Amino acid sequence: MIRVALVDDQPLFRGGIAMILESQPDIEVVAQESSALAVTTMVEAARPDVILMDVRMPGVDGITATSALVRELGEAAPRVLVLTTFDVDEAAASAIEAGASGFVLKDAQPDFLLAAVRAVADGSQVVAASATRQLFERHRTRRATDPGPEYEGLTPREREILVRAARGLSNAEIAAAEWLSEATVKTHISRILAKLRLRDRVQLVVYAYEHDLV
Repeated sequence: MIRVALVDDQPLFRGGIAMILESQPDIEVVAQESSALAVTTMVEAARPDVILMDVRMPGVDGITATSALVRELGEAAPRVLVLTTFDVDEAAASAIEAGASGFVLKDAQPDFLLAAVRAVADGSQVVAASATRQLFERHRTRRATDPGPEYEGLTPREREILVRAARGLSNAEIAAAEWLSEATVKTHISRILAKLRLRDRVQLVVYAYEHDLV
């Protein structure tokens, strides 16, 4: 059972999302908040696996709340899926950099929303390849830093896969390019994340751009 919490300041929208989620046998809505002010307290009480977080709210916004969760709870923090109105939103990009696992448009189809929740709960990212490139292209304008000693622990094959994943390729596409099975690619990705101490593929993309690896 995937435990989901909703944080959005629009009651009708929040209620509609809750109905969609609750219609599924494997998803349970365990908390709803109209403000991000008490998100950490809510997480400690409800223990959600995934938080659907509006990126733009009065007072404490989704970016600040996501950053605080990751900072305070670390690996114990739930996955955050930010809700945004625009396909390429600077606020959504900032939320992802703060630790969110992806974003979903508020006008997305119910089936896509449900698939996104399940994917994030499973540790995957929910950012389209084209959007990934647009979201993180701004790192090109920043001064890149050299990778730390953790990067030296990657094998040559892992470095190749890191670059392909950072460019937005799926496991299937990486498998075809590297002549590997998808299961092997998934194992490599897991090892890369562990060695670099990253939560998910979104953070892998940020890491690659910050260190000018792509």
